[in-house]
Amino acid sequence: MNTSQQTDPLIGRLVDGRYRVRARIARGGMATVYVATDLRLERRIALKVMHGHLSDDTVFQSRFIQEARAAARLADPHVVNVFDQGQDGEIAYLVMEYLPGITLRELLREQRRLSVPQAITIMDAVLSGLAAAHRAGIVHRDVKPENVLLAEDGRVKIGDFGLARATTANTATGAQLLGTIAYLAPELVTRGTADARSDIYALGIMLYEMLTGEQPYKGEQPMQIAFQHATDSVPRPSVKNPGVPEQLDELVLWSTEKSPDERPSDAREMLDRLRDIERELGITPQVTRTGTTSVTHDTGSTDELTAVMPVAPTGPIATVDDGDNATRLRRATRRRQAKGAWLVALVLVLAGLAGAAGWWFGSGPGSLVAVPQVEGLSFSEAQAVLADEGLLAEEEGRSSLEVEAGRIIESEPGSGARVDKETTVTVFVSLGPAEVEVAGLMGRSEGEARNALTGYGITPREDTAKYFRGEAPGTVLGVLIHPAAGGDDIACGEGCTANEGDEATLWVSLGPVPDVVGDSEDAARSELQNAGLEVAGDVIAQTSESIGAGRVIGIAERDGGGSWRPGDTVRLIVSTGPPLFAVPNVVDMTRDDAIAALEAEGFQVDYAVFWAAIPNSLTQVTGSDPAAGEMVVRGARVYIRVTATG
Repeated sequence: MNTSQQTDPLIGRLVDGRYRVRARIARGGMATVYVATDLRLERRIALKVMHGHLSDDTVFQSRFIQEARAAARLADPHVVNVFDQGQDGEIAYLVMEYLPGITLRELLREQRRLSVPQAITIMDAVLSGLAAAHRAGIVHRDVKPENVLLAEDGRVKIGDFGLARATTANTATGAQLLGTIAYLAPELVTRGTADARSDIYALGIMLYEMLTGEQPYKGEQPMQIAFQHATDSVPRPSVKNPGVPEQLDELVLWSTEKSPDERPSDAREMLDRLRDIERELGITPQVTRTGTTSVTHDTGSTDELTAVMPVAPTGPIATVDDGDNATRLRRATRRRQAKGAWLVALVLVLAGLAGAAGWWFGSGPGSLVAVPQVEGLSFSEAQAVLADEGLLAEEEGRSSLEVEAGRIIESEPGSGARVDKETTVTVFVSLGPAEVEVAGLMGRSEGEARNALTGYGITPREDTAKYFRGEAPGTVLGVLIHPAAGGDDIACGEGCTANEGDEATLWVSLGPVPDVVGDSEDAARSELQNAGLEVAGDVIAQTSESIGAGRVIGIAERDGGGSWRPGDTVRLIVSTGPPLFAVPNVVDMTRDDAIAALEAEGFQVDYAVFWAAIPNSLTQVTGSDPAAGEMVVRGARVYIRVTATG
């Protein structure tokens, strides 16, 4: 039996007086999934149990319950059913449909890329399930091959609604942004918002991967992949696989548009287009059976694998002697007599040897056995090796960074030690790296965060991701854990569960972008370049009533939003001075009408003082300085020339 199975305290436990836990299937960042038996209904189910350290966290509890409610609202054959949700002491659990089979990720690992009919069959089913979710106002938020289940009986279902939420609550910030980076929509990278169209983007990436055998964006660091999602366009799958028809090319491009408004509005619209493509290509989705040998879940039960073996004979078939007992006795006596005296001598020799062997193995050196070397073996292998020497094996788990989980670290007594037969030898089996609870590190200095991570046994990478933000320089903005065992990266800025031996990338503030308002263009360029930013050669000219001509008003917003990073290119906004306005034409107006017209446009008016004593009706404006149509700043003084009429 697998070591992790033996050391899991839930194996064999009766949960809530109803569910008998049989074996562990999988373990994630939020919960562990077991196969169990519902004793009341006598059926096998999947039991999802929240990790104990999260049971007191109201945020995780609400997300856990939300998964049950979200999935329970969906009555669709392509969504994993949720039957029950409850609490048994410290255990919070979900009861779900148990589906022996494989995930789409495992199928892709096995086949690399799928045929067009295979890809269409899986997409048809997944879109059907998601269409039901979107119709119910639920966004999945974590669509990826790992969450698409391919059952042995050919059913295709989407599961794990642990990140799902209502479409009206579409903001994700900080540690909530837990989706896999390879399938993250651009709006989640740049603005942290998600809706049904974010699921569509992830489906487009997944369809590309099924058709080509690889993801469209690659990078050594997660942030490199996230940046490509925000800035690049997904290429046509036919570039990598010429066998992909143009209709599927277009479907991938449509569903992975950077702007959500240009994608299908929801899974129903994308499914309708896929059904059109099926008719155009003459392809009908087919049920794909995974085969019973493809079950990846460790159920701990051999019920489905037991075969009745034919009984083989254990020895030669005895023949019946036709003679009676007396005849057989006489024959035996003659044979013994024929052997003569040499048989007596042989008996004496054998008796001597037997006595010597009895002393050697009873009280002499032969009574002890050497403990064989078992390091690196599995427990079952070590148990067999020790049994061959007449020794008993007792398993004990121990965390280890160096030894693979499930393999033996050492034994006690150690290999080579001589012990009595039937001695119990303790074998220490590796549990893999120890699990650690990482505290929130956001807001701390980079040095403090690095020391804290090192203390947890986690190695901070040197390639820190740096951003221009309002926080003080060196302040940690986020932490991304890279599991040593592989799998999805974990957002850990506000704390998380990780393992010793993992690595981490820190996101750190460089402080705000340098303030260049009011600087000359040359001075602003120099200051920004010294800070690590590139400055575009062309500038944006803009009038300003407060900033003098030739001075910098500011910098343009970053394309796509988000925080500036070293190496980004910024554009300066440079003032052309105050805005100019045309002097209105007031010729032939009366004095007061001309004054009113000029003041309405924001100008101040001057005229010869003695004209103030003349009735307005007897006055006429003959011209102005500046003249009508001339461009001057608002608030300038305009002199009008007045004459008397009649």
